[in-house]
Amino acid sequence: MPVEALSLVPKAEVPLSVRDFKSDQEVRWCPGCGDYAILAAVQGFMPELGLARENIVFISGIGCSSRFPYYMNTYGMHSIHGRAPAIATGLVTSRRDLSVWVVTGDGDALSIGGNHLIHALRRNVNLKILLFNNRIYGLTKGQYSPTSEVGKITKSTPMGSLDAPFNPVSLAMGAEASFVARTIDSDRKHLTDVLRQAAAHPGTALVEIYQNCNVFNDGAFDALKDRRRAEEAVIRLEHGRQIRFGADRSQGVVRDSSTDDLKVVTVTPENEAQILVHDAHHPNPTAAFALSRLADPDTLHRTPIGVFRSVARPVYDARMSDQLETAVEQYGKGDLAALLTGNDSWTVENS
Repeated sequence: MPVEALSLVPKAEVPLSVRDFKSDQEVRWCPGCGDYAILAAVQGFMPELGLARENIVFISGIGCSSRFPYYMNTYGMHSIHGRAPAIATGLVTSRRDLSVWVVTGDGDALSIGGNHLIHALRRNVNLKILLFNNRIYGLTKGQYSPTSEVGKITKSTPMGSLDAPFNPVSLAMGAEASFVARTIDSDRKHLTDVLRQAAAHPGTALVEIYQNCNVFNDGAFDALKDRRRAEEAVIRLEHGRQIRFGADRSQGVVRDSSTDDLKVVTVTPENEAQILVHDAHHPNPTAAFALSRLADPDTLHRTPIGVFRSVARPVYDARMSDQLETAVEQYGKGDLAALLTGNDSWTVENS
């Protein structure tokens, strides 16, 4: 079976609607939570996949976002803290006829679950990982998280956090992720477009979603949501187009010839040809990584959103399936009982 043969998930026999993906469970997040917007976007997008609901699975860890499987009328599992990528890896490698989605948060994925996340990314398992980032621990009532900014005053850091925060997009790039994107909970159109691209990607797709916690970290992303401020703060990445933003697209990103870093300049006729063209499909992640470092971590000024990287890499579960088929062809089907009771087992008797 070729590595590229990934379209194994059965299609739905009849077209499905948004209502088909809404469960009978009462949605229980704090009023005004950004999770509502993400849930609505995912439920609205799912019919586009054209897949049978019984072949779609949502797996979550622990946290506010991890209630997600209850609200999707698909199969799902509310699993254990930080281990959703590991559980999802086991499922998708044993059942390639399933579309498997992981829902996690900045604490769940990047603290106790950090190792599980990076190994899923490097393996390129056919998973879609939605990382809700509100820069706070919401479920446990407001402690600082791995993405909280330095100096953050919380219940667990009354004098301000001393930790330098993770940048999830940079982290994913360093783990050799084949698809990395960022979007915002309240931008329904952009969020849906990113989900669409992630779903179509063969392999692990990580989507960081800036999500507002209006109780414990309200307004964390106001600079990116207020229309007037966002015009100067948000850089929308589009493959094949120059990286420009601001009023009348008057600002652009160039590479500084003296330092090789990226910087923002005012676009002029003299420098317009130097404005970088975004290439999400470039095999070298250097430029995408540099873009992920462009934003100020405290103010979020000049934050890129969109698909940073989308490249073709061998997919873990497809390669694993190839190995199993080759083993059966060469050696026949194994005998598990014989393996368990083979030459390396002993019977211990009491004297």
